[in-house]
Amino acid sequence: MGFGQALSGLNAASQNLDVIGNNIANASTVGYKSGSINFADIYASSRIGLGVQVSSIQQRFTTGNLEITGNQYDMAIDGNNGFFRLINTNGEIVYSRNGQFTKDKDNYIVNAQGMRLTGYPADVLNEDGTLISGVGQDPVQLIVPAGNIAPQATTAMNFERNLDSREPAIDGAVYPFDANDPSTFTNSVPMTVYDSLGNRHTLTQYYIKRGADNGESIWEVRYMLDDDAMTVGDGNADFAELRFTSSGTLVPGSQTAYTVNFAQPGTADAPADPLAIQIAYAGSSQFGSAFTQNFTQNGYASGEFASIAVGAGGEVIASYTNGQTQNIGTLVLANFNNVTGLKAVGGNAWSESPESGQAILGQPGTNGLATIKGQAVEASNVDMSQELVNMIIAQRTYQANAQTIKTQDQIMQTLMAMR
Repeated sequence: MGFGQALSGLNAASQNLDVIGNNIANASTVGYKSGSINFADIYASSRIGLGVQVSSIQQRFTTGNLEITGNQYDMAIDGNNGFFRLINTNGEIVYSRNGQFTKDKDNYIVNAQGMRLTGYPADVLNEDGTLISGVGQDPVQLIVPAGNIAPQATTAMNFERNLDSREPAIDGAVYPFDANDPSTFTNSVPMTVYDSLGNRHTLTQYYIKRGADNGESIWEVRYMLDDDAMTVGDGNADFAELRFTSSGTLVPGSQTAYTVNFAQPGTADAPADPLAIQIAYAGSSQFGSAFTQNFTQNGYASGEFASIAVGAGGEVIASYTNGQTQNIGTLVLANFNNVTGLKAVGGNAWSESPESGQAILGQPGTNGLATIKGQAVEASNVDMSQELVNMIIAQRTYQANAQTIKTQDQIMQTLMAMR
């Protein structure tokens, strides 16, 4: 008769209570994965065992609920497969499910412990944010651009216009074009364009319906930048010409795109590069209805950094005050053949181990990896109701083993009294 079995039971129940207490303590820890304890009997050559021992303590890597935070740097892994890949302050690679991030003084995206988030840089990505096929690229520390985005001069414009066929033709010989005289043109359209310094200019197109030629309707288009005339093509023409069929569509084979030029759009003190804007009218029409238009242009002024957003595929997009966006990279997720084999290193992070195997890297939403939810975090997966039940069971187990020791002590006292 001995106390060993009961003592092992007390020790096992105590460790079980420690695990349960740790789960309850981390019920509000973002990205925390609850632990569970496994027991095994202690081998003995006799039929009476030698008690119980803790065989392992494992974490349950099920997904917690997603909670919206509104913080632009927060992100949640929406699914079981995947960990954020981080570099800690010692330069070591660790992995976490905690998506609470911010920007540090050096503009790196970091967590509360200063660990830097890693991903693929924008220069190895396709336009949709996916990794260019065949590019061998290790993840890098993601950094938010500092300063302004440079301006871009307008070099291309695309128009889809309807020119009202009901308008009367204007005889240029009788009414020569004058931008200040509305009787000399049919319709005018002002729009904003930008020079190489990001300065805004007003480019106005003046549409003038002329007489028909061989059954084709002719519209003359003249251009003014602010208050000065622009040249067309090689600089020798003053206007562009659009020709329409009797069905109201552009004449096949006729010219539908023109380059308009302006030599010096800046000022004497701050000259800008000459403007040369390719204007395309493909898709335009001449029907008996009011003037309408859709147009795009590729220029913009400089802009200051405003915010970032994270897409489902991990794309990290910077937005600027001029309305432009810039892909600064795509975060990388890591997965493992055996996630329960990961080694906990504190700070809600893990490192790979021989039991977990090497990290398998990929982009969110590819090869079975989870997707990303921006401005959200993954809550702890602790089930408080289950933990309270487990605590009651562990407490009763502890009490029962203590009672076993008490009973054996009483038996020992009885034996001692028999002498």
